[in-house]
Amino acid sequence: MRVSRGIPVQAEAPVALTIGNFDGVHLGHQAMLVRLKEAASRLHLGACVMIFEPHPREFFAPDQAPTRLTSLREKLELLAAAGVDRVQICRFNFDFARISAEDFIVRILRRGLAVRWILVGDDFRFGARRAGDFAMLKAFSDECGFEVEEMPAYAVDGLRVSSTAVREALADGDLDLVRRLLGRSYGISGRVVSGDRLGKKLGFPTANIQLKHNRPPLSGIFAVEVEVGPQGVTALPSPKSMRAMRGVASLGVRPTVHENGKPVLEVHLFDFAEDIYGRHLRVHFLRKLRNEEKYPDLETLTRQIARDVEQARHYFASVAPAFSAAVEKNRLHRLN
Repeated sequence: MRVSRGIPVQAEAPVALTIGNFDGVHLGHQAMLVRLKEAASRLHLGACVMIFEPHPREFFAPDQAPTRLTSLREKLELLAAAGVDRVQICRFNFDFARISAEDFIVRILRRGLAVRWILVGDDFRFGARRAGDFAMLKAFSDECGFEVEEMPAYAVDGLRVSSTAVREALADGDLDLVRRLLGRSYGISGRVVSGDRLGKKLGFPTANIQLKHNRPPLSGIFAVEVEVGPQGVTALPSPKSMRAMRGVASLGVRPTVHENGKPVLEVHLFDFAEDIYGRHLRVHFLRKLRNEEKYPDLETLTRQIARDVEQARHYFASVAPAFSAAVEKNRLHRLN
């Protein structure tokens, strides 16, 4: 998959395009990508996705912006797994925000990308003050030489699938609903970095995963399946090279240890004693065990961690084979 930043002055080749933030790449997004690839194949065009970095709401009101479901790296990985040929990353800043809807169509879609077919969601808006919509694209389609289609809302069991719905389900700890909205378990990937080694001192060594953002969309203690990357691989490992493990994850601010801590993702892997500093891990959240709590001392915390480990092991014993292939399903999702 080709990844480009900015908009060229003149396009090299025409494309079929869809536009959006694609945070989480949920089932609604996946349905759009299937339709995009169908049209691209029919018209002998490249399948291109335009995304924005940062999210417009992060740019205008960072304190009020929604939490991210996926980092840019994770999003690109999911788009590549979906079979997209090209991703165009538009840097969202004041200059971009001031582009009129008409200029966006003529200068960016027609001249910069040579769009021949475009798919947008039913709530899509673009241009300064969100003045552009599907009707405007339709009005310009003959002049600019592209077809335009509108994608209706995608629903699961009567619930509209959206990034907002996924965030709400994650915040509620409803990981079964999250799986139904995403078509896979929710995961966070990152490199193992040095921590304070408190887990090891308590008898439960943990891998500390570097978080790309300080506002993860979920928190608490979870039963997880983890893909562990090979030693010595600096780039994001291929799905085939990852090894599946099980464990318990804590995602939160660790109130027993820190008064005003930042969110930390720590994973205790069952029956695992290798040095994994620097390796990439992908953590799949399967079941929320409890909320994060503050304990009076480390001894009480240690006893609770032991109960969490026991509860997670019991969970895996009770649900395998139903969930023993969770990592494999996600791996195949990325390979296909």
